[in-house]
Amino acid sequence: MAKVITFGEIMLRLKSPAYERFFQSPALEATFGGGEANVAVSLANYGMDASFVTVLPKNDIAEACIRELRGFGVDTSKIVRGGNRVGIYFLETGAVQRPSKVIYDRAGSSIAEAKPGDIDWDKTLEGATWFHFTGITPAISQGAADLCLEALKACKERGIHVSCDLNYRKNLWKYGKRADEVMTELVKYVDTVIANEEDFQKALCLKAESQADVEEGELNIENYKAIAALAMETYPNIKRVAITLRESKSANHNDWRACLYNGKDFFLSRKYSITDIVDRVGGGDSFGGGLIYGLNNYDSEKDALEYAVAASCLKHTIIGDYNRVTVSEVESLMKGSGTGRVQR
Repeated sequence: MAKVITFGEIMLRLKSPAYERFFQSPALEATFGGGEANVAVSLANYGMDASFVTVLPKNDIAEACIRELRGFGVDTSKIVRGGNRVGIYFLETGAVQRPSKVIYDRAGSSIAEAKPGDIDWDKTLEGATWFHFTGITPAISQGAADLCLEALKACKERGIHVSCDLNYRKNLWKYGKRADEVMTELVKYVDTVIANEEDFQKALCLKAESQADVEEGELNIENYKAIAALAMETYPNIKRVAITLRESKSANHNDWRACLYNGKDFFLSRKYSITDIVDRVGGGDSFGGGLIYGLNNYDSEKDALEYAVAASCLKHTIIGDYNRVTVSEVESLMKGSGTGRVQR
């Protein structure tokens, strides 16, 4: 049975109610979330053995966070306690032509202050078959980037499959290193890469011959096999590349699909037109969680891709970072049940 370890930062999420602007009402909705934690929750919901690894302080906020993860069935026993604070992000949900807005308050968080040696990877990786991280974690601080590299080297020594969602975040790379300086080294240890076109451009400096406008949400599907092949040619360790294809019509209306290339076969998923998005934060993480589940439970990579896209489509209907769906719900959508009729 697969045993998945995810590593990164989990934050306190403070969101303005519904579609309100920040402090339009004197209230913020408090939950938790973070790229790798979101993946762990998805996998636990699907019945997989999933552990989340991070560094959290010893205070009541961190305890509440851990309790929530445990409630989803995520193994939190490998979380290291230390440092002084839980990172925070503020979210204002956009509507129609007004985009959503995220403001980070994570400087000095426990994971940002962590350094190599703070996590015992021998103990943490015991029995693991899959390790997942995102490009968000090494963007937090030099220490977090060094911890990622330390973990990846330990994974390679043990033959653990590594996946990475490149997840470029321009507002995070503030400690003196460019994303490409760090990510081009880390990706040398990655087996499965998850990305969108902007991630390839900004994190790995890889560009297809004809570029889509990543700011306008335009897609040029003809280029995706080429950029995936270029990534695998540049980094021979990569076994497959999954690329998410989001066409943003407005904050509430996106077309959503993905493709996967394994060096031989190129698969393009079904397209979902999501016309009334409830919460798109965590959408990419839900794709990553779905892909990891699919690759570990289906014989076909095409089926694994379809599962990941369907899972992520459903996440857009759920408030919060976490994808609170089951395998049967995802498979039902894969089979074409997308009318939203009441299930009796």
